[in-house]
Amino acid sequence: MRSPRDRSAPSRRGGAHRDADRGADRAADRGAVTVEFAVALPAVAVVLTLAVAGVLLVDAQGRLQVAAATAARAWGRDDDAAGRSAVDRLAPGAVVGVTRADGLVCVTVTRGTGSGPFAGLTLRGTGCAADGGV
Repeated sequence: MRSPRDRSAPSRRGGAHRDADRGADRAADRGAVTVEFAVALPAVAVVLTLAVAGVLLVDAQGRLQVAAATAARAWGRDDDAAGRSAVDRLAPGAVVGVTRADGLVCVTVTRGTGSGPFAGLTLRGTGCAADGGV
């Protein structure tokens, strides 16, 4: 008589043949996880790269905005050197435009994004302050 622990004993569900089929199925699926990982990993890398580049883009936009506001306050006090210095320090290589109208000094600071996934975009920050330091 066969014991219940005897794995080679046939059962009503197919016995040893069914166990052999399961082993063959596992062998056929052996590389499936590797392939799925190889396909998913580049997609994750692309999403992560875009996320980091997006954060850097928002940071650059914020720097331009701060540079424009700081420069506008300086130009409003007629301190052109401090205005230019603020832009050079906060947004090196940026193009600066200054307009005076209706008692306001408005400064626009513009810079390209350089390289990366968002290359070719132009970022712009604008700040206005009272003309005459009021």
